[in-house]
Amino acid sequence: MYHKPVLLTEAVNGLDIKPKGIYVDVTFGGGGHAKEILNRLDADGKLVAFDQDINAQQNNIDDNRFLLIPQNFRYVKRFLRFYGIKQIDGLLADFGVSSHQFDVADRGFSTRMDAALDMRMDQKQNFSALQLINTYELTQLKKMFSLYGELKKSYAIANTIVKQREEKPINTINELKQTLEKHLLKGKENKMLAQIFQAIRIEVNQEMEALKELLLQLPDILKKGARISCISYHSLEDRLVKRFIRSGKFDGQPKKDFYGNILVPLKKIGKLVVPSEQEIKNNNRARSAKLRIAEKI
Repeated sequence: MYHKPVLLTEAVNGLDIKPKGIYVDVTFGGGGHAKEILNRLDADGKLVAFDQDINAQQNNIDDNRFLLIPQNFRYVKRFLRFYGIKQIDGLLADFGVSSHQFDVADRGFSTRMDAALDMRMDQKQNFSALQLINTYELTQLKKMFSLYGELKKSYAIANTIVKQREEKPINTINELKQTLEKHLLKGKENKMLAQIFQAIRIEVNQEMEALKELLLQLPDILKKGARISCISYHSLEDRLVKRFIRSGKFDGQPKKDFYGNILVPLKKIGKLVVPSEQEIKNNNRARSAKLRIAEKI
């Protein structure tokens, strides 16, 4: 299977689907969530999906109610307008890397298999993990590992990479792992490697910038009463989603009107949803998932 959808029923239920509505799945992947949305739409409903990954695009669904746009979701408003859609009834986002991307060795996402350093979600883009590891300055690397990997040894890790590449370039996953071996704490090697790779992947794909751009477009593209279901896999993503739902911003105080009333575009629906023990047992990659649902005010 290409990718087992996480929190499938909970996320789609959260959209409170209107059978004749227009919905958007900004992270199409294997099409699991998309197929469930289509099951709940009638002949007049429409689903638009986004995915920049060429492998995911091969999962296109043959259905006249469905449109797959091969682009990053940061351009959601632009492409909806291009297809004559000004506002939608709901949007689903399942952030993070698909199982397929992890399982295909030459994509370079996994720490388990050796391959060239890559990690591009959009394989048409030139900038990859190879360029990043071999060109970023010490301060850029340190900031990246600290911010996106939440690593305490970010300076030491960055410094070791810079010193190693002065001798010869770091071209593969195994070469990077060997370079950083001395910094991996005993018993926590896999966890630290996952944090290191997460930081590189987020930077290569500008994941945080894309997520912010998507969230900022929501007030314009959602109809009043439209819902969003957002599934995050690490605290950085979840924090951005949580803050935006709460205040319409990523930092600072929410906007207020003349009378001091808080002006926010969304209101949260229900509590944070996490996978059941059974789902985690069936799909280990669901273990860190967090679902937040909100509605346009």
